[in-house]
Amino acid sequence: MKLFRTTIITLMCALGAMICGTATAQETSPYSKFGYGMLGDNATSGQRQMGGTGYAMHSGRQINAMNPASYASVDSMTFLFDMGVDVSLYWRQDASGKQRDWGGGIDYITMLFPVSKTVGVSAGLVPYSSVGYSFGSKMDNGYSSHEGSGGINQLYLGAGWKPFKGFSIGVNASYLFGNTYNEVYATSSSGVGAVFEQTMEVQDYHFRLGAQYTHEISHKSSVTLGVTYEPGKDLLGKTYVVKYLQSSTAAPDTVAPGVIKLRNNFSLASSYGAGIAYDWNGRLHAEVDFTYQPWKDAKYAQIENFSATRLDNRWKVGAGLSYQPDPRGSYFKRVTYRAGGYYNRDYMMVGDNHVRDYGVSCGFGFPTTSISYKTIINLGFEYRQRRSTPNPLLKERYFNVTLGVNFNGTWFLRNKLR
Repeated sequence: MKLFRTTIITLMCALGAMICGTATAQETSPYSKFGYGMLGDNATSGQRQMGGTGYAMHSGRQINAMNPASYASVDSMTFLFDMGVDVSLYWRQDASGKQRDWGGGIDYITMLFPVSKTVGVSAGLVPYSSVGYSFGSKMDNGYSSHEGSGGINQLYLGAGWKPFKGFSIGVNASYLFGNTYNEVYATSSSGVGAVFEQTMEVQDYHFRLGAQYTHEISHKSSVTLGVTYEPGKDLLGKTYVVKYLQSSTAAPDTVAPGVIKLRNNFSLASSYGAGIAYDWNGRLHAEVDFTYQPWKDAKYAQIENFSATRLDNRWKVGAGLSYQPDPRGSYFKRVTYRAGGYYNRDYMMVGDNHVRDYGVSCGFGFPTTSISYKTIINLGFEYRQRRSTPNPLLKERYFNVTLGVNFNGTWFLRNKLR
């Protein structure tokens, strides 16, 4: 019990750090300058090893925030924590040459526990979007550099219910919060400089609905269909642009038209997800997912030159496979082996160019030697490429290393007296 209490305290401290904004994963890409940044899909480390799939995944020993209907499958008297970190190495190439850098941090924290035989509850913090970039460009009679940071977080509470065998439904209620910053440093050939900074502050709510249906083919194999839906909505919050003059003692000026409410000017697109999975004997899981988000219908107002962007419909297809040779065998037979891939046409556009990326991934779920807690260490590797098309303005390559720790504890059981 002492180890389990220590685990809970550690995870709660990490959750507090993320809420305070002191530790968040940061994906660095100049493409995150457009729209709300790079979007997340609520995938944990184990799911990212399988191409980011999860709409049809349900397990009593793994948290799946992608589809809240999966919470109803949590094992009785089981308490789960899952925390993930991410480290990214990337290479970029454009007309100005090549660049290398790295980024990363805490990616997500989730937990899951049962409240009855048919209801499971989950809570956690996952990224909705992230912004991170730094690059320069020439302008008439001078030079400008561009920097961006921040992101939108989701603090969610969800529940899943299984009204009858094989079918479950669920909902996540999320609080969206966070700030994004986009800055332009402009310096003229005469040496006069100014800084323009756009800040977007988001404080809003969001919902995700999900359902899963499992059909048993035999006593060892089954097929599961999973679907999710997020309604589109106007964003709540505010945005404004501030101008700072270099070497000036004057207070910074808020550029006209001043502070603007996000509502009726900025909105989030609805989201549709569907997946089908095949499971065999508790050892094999194979899944294919599809995501569609009609961002072309979303509102994104132009504020000075910072929000001058076009949005288009996003779609993503992913496939993944996991296999555990023998849950009761020797150590390496109890390891879970995973692989997957995806293709994504993103929602932002650069001029008349779409942004597309694809990736392949693999990883392992290493069981710990502790029999009581059944903790799994998920170590994953991912290679991705991103570029605009038809004009490849900027080519990006990423190599990501993800580490997730899935703590599996037991409720209400006392240790035996010796």
